[in-house]
Amino acid sequence: MSMDRIRELIDRMTLREKLGQLQIVFRPKLEDAAELVRAGLGSVFWPPSAAATNSLQRVAVEESRLGIPVLVGLDVIHGQRTIAPVPLAQAAGFDPALVTELAALAAAEARSGGVTWTFSPMADISRDPRWGRVVEGFGEDVHLTSTMVRAMVRGYQGGDLTSRTSLAATAKHFVAYGAPEGGRDYNGVDASDHQLRNVHLEPFRAAVEEGAAGVMAAFNTVAGVPMHANRRLLTGVLKDEWGFDGVVVGDAEGVRNLVAHRVAGDEAAAVVLAFEAGLDVEMGGAPADLTDEALTRIDGRRLDDAVARVLALKERLGLFDDPYVDEDAEITEPSARSRRLVRRAAARACVLLRNDGTLPLGSPRRVVVTGPYADSTDHLGAWTQYFGARAGTIADRLRDRLPDAVLEILPGVGFLDEDGSGIPAVVAAAHSADVVVICAGEPSALSGEAASRSDLRLPGRQEDLIRAVAGTGTPFVVVLESGRPLVVADWIEHAPTVVAAWHGGTEAPAAIVDVLLGDEDPAGRLPMSWPRSVGQIPIHYAHENTGRPATTGGTLSADETDVGLHGPDNLQDKFTSKYLDLELGPQFSFGHGSSYATFACGSPTVSREHVECSALDAGAAVTVSLDVTNTSARSGDDVVQVYVEDVVASVAPPVRRLVAFERRTLTPGETASFTFEIGRDQLGFWMTDAAQPRFVVEPGVFRLHVGSTLASMQSVELLVS
Repeated sequence: MSMDRIRELIDRMTLREKLGQLQIVFRPKLEDAAELVRAGLGSVFWPPSAAATNSLQRVAVEESRLGIPVLVGLDVIHGQRTIAPVPLAQAAGFDPALVTELAALAAAEARSGGVTWTFSPMADISRDPRWGRVVEGFGEDVHLTSTMVRAMVRGYQGGDLTSRTSLAATAKHFVAYGAPEGGRDYNGVDASDHQLRNVHLEPFRAAVEEGAAGVMAAFNTVAGVPMHANRRLLTGVLKDEWGFDGVVVGDAEGVRNLVAHRVAGDEAAAVVLAFEAGLDVEMGGAPADLTDEALTRIDGRRLDDAVARVLALKERLGLFDDPYVDEDAEITEPSARSRRLVRRAAARACVLLRNDGTLPLGSPRRVVVTGPYADSTDHLGAWTQYFGARAGTIADRLRDRLPDAVLEILPGVGFLDEDGSGIPAVVAAAHSADVVVICAGEPSALSGEAASRSDLRLPGRQEDLIRAVAGTGTPFVVVLESGRPLVVADWIEHAPTVVAAWHGGTEAPAAIVDVLLGDEDPAGRLPMSWPRSVGQIPIHYAHENTGRPATTGGTLSADETDVGLHGPDNLQDKFTSKYLDLELGPQFSFGHGSSYATFACGSPTVSREHVECSALDAGAAVTVSLDVTNTSARSGDDVVQVYVEDVVASVAPPVRRLVAFERRTLTPGETASFTFEIGRDQLGFWMTDAAQPRFVVEPGVFRLHVGSTLASMQSVELLVS
């Protein structure tokens, strides 16, 4: 359908029919949905079947006055039938090609049932793990998040949205939703333009450049203005500056929430505010109940623009030509191929936090499997709707893989309760075991929307279980499943081998056993820093350097009541930025992780040590290279990361910024050369000191830090003039 035909269709619409196209109703019953569609409703948010969506499309095409097909939206976040690892875990894999594959799988399964529009990926930068929705995004880093957002958009949308394996992707939540005060969901955000431009907006800009069909407005305020009414950002930045020509959709009841925000006196005023700000589709409210007088308060040109965007999306999806799906081809169960894919992804998401050699397990004769995740099927994580394939248990998968071993399954404690009566039996069994596998973590319900936590330690008596097993002297490994970073300071020194496995989806138990037995390499890297204490948050790596940086922390002791005043050395460090009762830095930093294999890195080199700003502006780039050798007797993965340090800038820069990475498998003895291009995008930043923000590269010295983790970087300098 050409724009001329879209315009012709808009000209035939009544005001009510236009507004119907700009509404998505949240989870209606089938009969209610049919009635609304017959009256001109444009979209439904609905967990459907192929037969049900076909029946609804027939109502839209054959029984509504204008015959316009409907959009069927759903939160397809990390799988539809076959559940992949949660997005935070996918980020830990540092493998964007795999993220694309997982999104394509989810799209094919969802589209086969009639879904055409997903509200994913989440492009929010998340630097506070108290916020439950960190599970839905890609962590704390701008470059990693932007890369994964692009990868997921490509996977959902493919090369052609008319394909029966594609979904319209929606980047959410625009903008800064991942920085709520106190880590509390739906809370306000007070972000400077500098932070907006250099942190929060960048992943959305990447999504727009990648061709995302939609962007979702966030629940939060930014500097006092609710995003559903924020014309400066929805229209000024997203549509006018970036040229976004897709659909801006509200979040559930987000327009109605403007009344609670106290920027609108009633729902009619809220609708006017939202559409004038740049919203195109309102989710979950009831604007059809508004009076005609209220509707006429919305500018007609703005209304027509919004309708045109919705109709253009339906055209891109091919719905005007064929709105139906093949009911016989609906995917209702995972295939063998899809199970293999998500199993591999769950294993690649695992992060080896520390390992004293207990892993891989080899062929133990007697194994105790304990902890609440030992025989639990709760591995899917948040945002799996109602029809994701259930997972099995770690205990069952270990039985399958170790048929000759004696396995004793003793959960010991529950997830949340304070009953520790099962711990003594675990201790007794551990004394006669070769190894103990402690399967611990937070259940899926403790992360996701409306699931913020003020205490990030393991819930219940799980920490007591870990310490009790440690006291036996038997080798053991802790497998942590979670939807966020956890605070592990109270027990981590007692546990020399720990794997962060996240919530890994349908095949998580099999993947975890693959890792434990050494069939897969847990070479993921942390996409978020793990704090030592909740009081330390935020503790992201890319912070600005204070004017008084500390070199030591944790100076408070029982015999030092006047901390830091015992001599000139201590005095010098007293007046620095630190906590008296905590060591410096996080427990585990962003990018932390290792492998079962060992690697040796050569010194990084650059293709040239000097480049001019004008050359960078013209597209020139410098390459930085590093040779890595697998020095072990087994194949394994290394993840080489490149960070930029702007030594002197006109605005206080982050201490380091990730600008490139690559994960690669190396065979025993193999040497591989990792090469990365460093150009304007990697060296520059957004300057916001003028009316019009501008992206600049400033002359000066830049240090390029290259290595497998932040703690193992080697550096080379680059001069920009």
